[in-house]
Amino acid sequence: MSFFITLVEMTDASRRDLELIPKVHSMMNHGLTLAEYRGFLHDLYHIVWHFCPVMSAAAARCDDRFRDVRYDLYERIEEEKGHDSWVLEDIEALGGDVRAVRETPPSPPAQAMIAFNYYASDRVHPCSVLGMLYMLEVVSSVYGGRVSDSIARALGRNVENGGFKFLSSHATMDLDHMAKLNRLVKTIDDAGAQNAIVNATHVNFHQFGQLFREGGGLLAT
Repeated sequence: MSFFITLVEMTDASRRDLELIPKVHSMMNHGLTLAEYRGFLHDLYHIVWHFCPVMSAAAARCDDRFRDVRYDLYERIEEEKGHDSWVLEDIEALGGDVRAVRETPPSPPAQAMIAFNYYASDRVHPCSVLGMLYMLEVVSSVYGGRVSDSIARALGRNVENGGFKFLSSHATMDLDHMAKLNRLVKTIDDAGAQNAIVNATHVNFHQFGQLFREGGGLLAT
């Protein structure tokens, strides 16, 4: 059995736990209010802003045993850079305060998620970053399109008319990214790296879910 299949099987309960959070379930089926969506985009902006720096930090720590991981991260950084500006475009299209989003820290769960990924990449194992990638790409590819359509309906808007560029684009884009990640993860046979990836995936699913619980940016609006 490939390690990618093992990763899916060992972390799928964490993915299902995300679906069971009442606000996540409601978002997928009934959308969000405008204030809630703006709160979500606020957290998302900061998470996406740190996406490339976290990958860069991890790539810098990959020795030649994990050369394929290092080169893959270089490619992903090129592909992902500037996507934080897409979130700001969505916020502006919805009448939000872009300057305030930039200058105001995200919710505590978002800060904890960001901090964990820096810590894990630097202090645990550089391959931990693949747990972050896996979680975000699962969420984007499996739920992104459905969530953007659901929120747009709730707000009486059309997805193509602004406010949903980041979610809708990544719903398609991350299908290809997931296929690349599948191939990359299959090459990793180091037990320490594998354990770090599994743990990071669990933590990222958990912390992402916390955005939708009390204390998260969405419910603080």
